[in-house]
Amino acid sequence: MKLKDKFGYLREVEGSLRGLNRAMTQGELVQAIQAETGTSISQSYLSQIESGARPHLTNTTRLLLARFFKVHPGYLVDDPEGYHAELQSDARVLEDKLDLWLISGAERFRRDPALSHALLTLARHPDSCKCLMLLESILETPGLADRLMQALRPQEAPAPKDAVPPKEAAPKRKKKS
Repeated sequence: MKLKDKFGYLREVEGSLRGLNRAMTQGELVQAIQAETGTSISQSYLSQIESGARPHLTNTTRLLLARFFKVHPGYLVDDPEGYHAELQSDARVLEDKLDLWLISGAERFRRDPALSHALLTLARHPDSCKCLMLLESILETPGLADRLMQALRPQEAPAPKDAVPPKEAAPKRKKKS
């Protein structure tokens, strides 16, 4: 994969992570980089990267973009001829694939804002795999999911099945004189 393709892909993912439901524009990227890193980069420089006119980055720019996109600086180079990422078995590659799958799911369910937001929140977590393992444990523990929902989001949680409805107060009677 070429640097220009990776850069376009990163803009797409970053836009999804930020809830834009589209790729961040180069202008939005310039503003976000300035706001989040305190370092400026020009939109024309980003355009040269994405068009392929600038196939190599300076080390300073590579480090800046890697820090902003939260990728390894080595990702921001052209892949060597014949390179296939799917042959790697590194845990980070698995985590990245899971995050991309979650982002794709968020896109697919964007008409359900709560579900989409939940999937993006999970994808943004540094260890989304561990989060899913925790969710598995919660679901395998009888009643725990309902109890946690009641404690953490009572407005969204259904009443527990074993809960007794509150008694209505009996109407007061007037005393007979």
